[in-house]
Amino acid sequence: MYYTYLLQLSNNDFYVGSTKNLKSRIKKHQLGEVSHTSKFRPLRLVWYAVFETREKATEFEKYLKSSSGKAFRNKRLIK
Repeated sequence: MYYTYLLQLSNNDFYVGSTKNLKSRIKKHQLGEVSHTSKFRPLRLVWYAVFETREKATEFEKYLKSSSGKAFRNKRLIK
C-alpha cells in the first residue's frame, strides 16, 4: 500500500507528500529530517489516503499540488 498525505505546518501552510511507510515518514517530518518541512515544525497530519500502487499515490499527490487540487483540498480535506 502507498499513501498520499497532507501536513499542516506551523506557518499554517500545507505540505503534500506520498510514501510507502506513512508512520515512518511522519516521524521523519516531526524530527526535522525532511528539509522542506524542518523549519516549519511543529506540524500535524491532517489527512491521508491509501492507494494500491505507487503510481496512483504520486498522481494524486501531483493533483493536490495543482491549483484545482488546492481548491479541492480547501473545500473537502481541511476544516
